[in-house]
Amino acid sequence: MHSIFDKVWKFLKWVLIAFFGSSILFVFIYKWLPVPCSPLMFIRCAQQVKHGESLKMKHHWVPLDSISPALPAAVWASEDQNFMNHNGFDFNQIKAAVKEHAEGKRNRGASTISQQTAKNVFLWPSHSWVRKGLEAYFTVLIEIVWGKERIMEVYLNTIEMGDGIYGAEAVALEHFGCQAKNLTRNQCALIAVSLPNPLRFNSAAPTSYMYRRQSWVLCQMRWLGDFPRAEK
Repeated sequence: MHSIFDKVWKFLKWVLIAFFGSSILFVFIYKWLPVPCSPLMFIRCAQQVKHGESLKMKHHWVPLDSISPALPAAVWASEDQNFMNHNGFDFNQIKAAVKEHAEGKRNRGASTISQQTAKNVFLWPSHSWVRKGLEAYFTVLIEIVWGKERIMEVYLNTIEMGDGIYGAEAVALEHFGCQAKNLTRNQCALIAVSLPNPLRFNSAAPTSYMYRRQSWVLCQMRWLGDFPRAEK
């Protein structure tokens, strides 16, 4: 009996070593190299096959220097205005979301750009506690290893921005017929507005609600200013 527990413990120990070792390795690799794909991209492709649809996956990695400066400013203004000040988690937003849920109000997201990036690159979309725990782990790792500018670069290149569209360059080409570096402030604000639900909100065909949100985002962009970049 004792030997069985020893074998189980030995197996679990090696599983943990493999997990932590590989996760840290990939975080360091992605500090410099482009992220080629994400779990969500494969999930969406599997859903397309299941529904008998043709495969669609548009994804073109570009460095932050090749993306309009208005886009990181827009998502900063729209998604996570405390991005530059927190260490991956916005506890004020988390408390507000918990309070609103307790009061029976509509659930709202409290995930930071860092948390969304960790989920996009390393995990799968779900609401399980296991997923949330792993998300917290990867969020801490990328905050320590990558820093804010790299997190924003990876976020803008991997996040879903439409049906089969991932990242700034793909959405610029598909929705606006230009490269990401040529996106206007208005276009960037529309893209940012679509991010909470890019399969419902199409930045190429904005609704009246999206135009109202666009005006708000543009106002916040003027207040926040340009997204901070490290001098090179």
